[in-house]
Amino acid sequence: MRVHLAYGRTGLTVDLPDDLPVTVIEPQFVPGVPDERAAITAALRAPLGSPPLGELVRPTDTVAIVFSDLTRPMPNDRVLPPLLEELVRAGVSDERIVLINALGTHRPQTDAELRRMLGDAVVDRYRIVQHDAWDASNLVEVTRNRLGRPVRIHRAYVEASVRILTGFIEPHFFAGFSGGPKAVLPGIADIEAILDNHGPEMLAQPTTTWCVTEGNPLWEEMLSVALATSPTFLLNVTLNQRRQITGVFAGDLVQAHRQGVAFARRVTMRPVPAPFDIVLTSNSGYPLDLNLYQAVKGMSAAAQIVRPGGEILMAAECWDGIPAHGEYQRLLWEASSPEELLARVMAPGFRCHDQWEAQVQAQIQQKARVHLYADGLTDDEIRRAHLIPCRSIEERIAELRRAHPDATCAVLPDGPQTVPYVEKSVL
Repeated sequence: MRVHLAYGRTGLTVDLPDDLPVTVIEPQFVPGVPDERAAITAALRAPLGSPPLGELVRPTDTVAIVFSDLTRPMPNDRVLPPLLEELVRAGVSDERIVLINALGTHRPQTDAELRRMLGDAVVDRYRIVQHDAWDASNLVEVTRNRLGRPVRIHRAYVEASVRILTGFIEPHFFAGFSGGPKAVLPGIADIEAILDNHGPEMLAQPTTTWCVTEGNPLWEEMLSVALATSPTFLLNVTLNQRRQITGVFAGDLVQAHRQGVAFARRVTMRPVPAPFDIVLTSNSGYPLDLNLYQAVKGMSAAAQIVRPGGEILMAAECWDGIPAHGEYQRLLWEASSPEELLARVMAPGFRCHDQWEAQVQAQIQQKARVHLYADGLTDDEIRRAHLIPCRSIEERIAELRRAHPDATCAVLPDGPQTVPYVEKSVL
């Protein structure tokens, strides 16, 4: 049986034995809208729970637009132009508009990356700022979080008279779904607020998981913070496996995001009758599989349906390494095992950038062994990350079958774009 995994820009074809019981689990395919620009414009002019965008903006306004960074497959180059055109139509001049790259704690993009993400015309025409969660001079307190601590948000957004959030709605392994309030927290928030929101106690909650928003304390705090900034308008989209826009959800933050989440949940969640011995997954290909940090999402999707003591085979290109920037690599390499890693990040008072990703990886490894196929990492780098190097998926599955002749196998070709679950479990 031949399966094609989303991997890098070109994909990866894997030949599985014909006698291996294989279940391929994919999101429901929804065709893209016939005319993306027209669909976006229509949503801006007939939004959910809000007046049309053109009625919310005056020529004298300053406008901040928050957009997703490189780690998301958000088609900024197709979504932002019709949004900007609507602002021009309302009489807002270019110099009164600022685009904010919602990096959270991720690295800034290069000029070449911004041009690929946004298009030359947008980069050359508008002011673009890249969020820095550590830059106190560009952060303004807007509210207090559940711990009573200040939450600071990017100054250019807070000081604008019109605040527009954009994004892509997809399943998320601890925020439930992306899009909506994630553009504010963690997108343009300060590092301390992000550390609080992504803290170990939050991530250990059973409802801090895939496809849960209401009742998910982490997501609910994101929403509370986002609402405290009084966003003017939300523009979110959903995509299919071909990165075509399948839905446009615009207007009031709560109403538009809720409708987008309902749509995405119907498309992405897939029940299975029982756990599998082996789960082969991708990390949805470029750009999401750029590094191991992001690939934890694909591992987490597979962990939803692997049996305790089973095997997860992860295929992620990792052209950006583990990566070397941030603290995730250091956290992995300083621990001698997943058990030590988990104990360290869960220790009272421990507080470190990227500890959330290390925590989730270690939690997954308490349930299953994780093998990694990654052209961008050496075997030594993979071992130091506490994973098992794999240079041939076919050979590794053959080895596992020799040890477990009756093994069952599931394949997630699109990785975390699908959220599988065992039917009796509740997400």
